[in-house]
Amino acid sequence: MTSPAASLTSSQNINGIIIPVGLLIFGTVIVKKEWAPFAAILGLVLGAFRYLTGLPKKFLKPDVFQDLELKEKTILSHNTAIYRFNLPTPTSILGLPIGQHISIGAACPQPDGSTKEIVRSYTPISGDHQPGYIDLLIKSYPTGNISKHMASLTVGQTIKVKGPKGAFVYTPNMVRHFGMVAGGTGITPMLQIIRAVIRGRPTGDKTQIDLIFANVSPQDILLKEDLDALAAEDSGFRVHYVLDKPPEGWTGGVGYVTADMVTKLLPKPADDVKLLMCGPPPMVSGLKKAAESLGFKKARPVSKLEDQVFAF
Repeated sequence: MTSPAASLTSSQNINGIIIPVGLLIFGTVIVKKEWAPFAAILGLVLGAFRYLTGLPKKFLKPDVFQDLELKEKTILSHNTAIYRFNLPTPTSILGLPIGQHISIGAACPQPDGSTKEIVRSYTPISGDHQPGYIDLLIKSYPTGNISKHMASLTVGQTIKVKGPKGAFVYTPNMVRHFGMVAGGTGITPMLQIIRAVIRGRPTGDKTQIDLIFANVSPQDILLKEDLDALAAEDSGFRVHYVLDKPPEGWTGGVGYVTADMVTKLLPKPADDVKLLMCGPPPMVSGLKKAAESLGFKKARPVSKLEDQVFAF
């Protein structure tokens, strides 16, 4: 998102606000000079009104589910897709702080034939700097209520969302170095933060990031092209891939993410370092214990923003 100061000097606002207000004042000076102060006040009021009404509108409400319509579905694999949903207007933004997530609710059929309202949390891979839509990366599981529901959607159908939710909110330079471990679709909150850090480089964000991304096989590595492009673009971000079933000639990590991998690839424990993790519960549980054995502060069952080890 651009700052208010930057958006005020955008070509749209120069043409739509600043020039008309200037012409109003200039014209008044020519016609009746003593009315110029009143014209200036009127121009400022009208300009401020037009500017404020032109600011992006935040969509999310924390306590109310609202409908979003599916605009586009991009298939990545047999069970994974990116779902793009329209926001109400082309200038609307979701209104989601970096590091937080949304709730998706749907009436899902159950094995006994009944229908049950199910709610699950997801992190968009798009951000508020991209008005008009949101993108969700979702992998469908045979036992997943919401993920199966999402896979069944066709363009034009809707989902219900509310938010923001979550204890983590990213702010520039909140730490010197992030160590991240993601498994599968656990990459989504990490990608959100990584992109925010890199977007903030021009304004002074110096945060270093090392990411371990664990998957079963090369075909399971979601958004690899995006991650590799970000690493190539920004020397402060490094990605390390780990596979449970690597192909012949694989040069990355092999097996589960271990304490040795964390020691080798991620930053050492320090007051200005945070370890972020997101993935299958067994992976996260094992990593919490490994992190504590390496000198990181013990992770709480439910993470808080101030924690050194934070699990999404």
